[in-house]
Amino acid sequence: MSLKIGDQAPNFKAKTTVGEIDFHQWIENSWAILFSHPKSFTPVCTTELGYMAGLKKEFDKRNVKIIGLSVDQPEDQNQWLKDIEETQGNSVNYPLICDTDKKVSDLYGMIHPNASDTLTVRTVFIIGPDKNIKLMLSYPASTGRNFDEILRVIDSLQLTSKHQVATPVNWKKGDKCIIIPAVSDDEAKDKFPEGWDSPKPYIRIVPQPKD
Repeated sequence: MSLKIGDQAPNFKAKTTVGEIDFHQWIENSWAILFSHPKSFTPVCTTELGYMAGLKKEFDKRNVKIIGLSVDQPEDQNQWLKDIEETQGNSVNYPLICDTDKKVSDLYGMIHPNASDTLTVRTVFIIGPDKNIKLMLSYPASTGRNFDEILRVIDSLQLTSKHQVATPVNWKKGDKCIIIPAVSDDEAKDKFPEGWDSPKPYIRIVPQPKD
């Protein structure tokens, strides 16, 4: 299956470190991040899972649930969690899917045969409350992800889902935004009565809308 942004995230049932879940039921009305890592007891994965645990409070504030995935056995994961807490200073406080049969990995296209035909690459899916895929990223096994960037993308996605704006290059929460082209100038006058800066007719810059 070749998933694309806008597709519904496939549902599945799977064993995790906190018990069996039905993925869509687990998401409920939240946003969700599903991310795979190649293998337990590997150095880059250890840093990633520990750092993600440290960010969990920030994701909680944004109504975002986190779930990881590995093709390792559950007993391997449980031992590894102790190593992560010891070396990274954070206890893994979110579930990990034990995808030993690779059903979820195959469903989401997380195994790239030209990289490895047995292990997942570092894939990230951001999924909205509507269960549709909002973002897809894949990294090679040798490169750790920037989860601060994932948090930034969540801020952008949540903002742009509520307001008719887009976020420009290197945008961070609180920065100015851009009115989307689909909004006419007449409509924009109603939505943004304080006006906008317009270096070109197709670029209309406004302060970040308030929630």
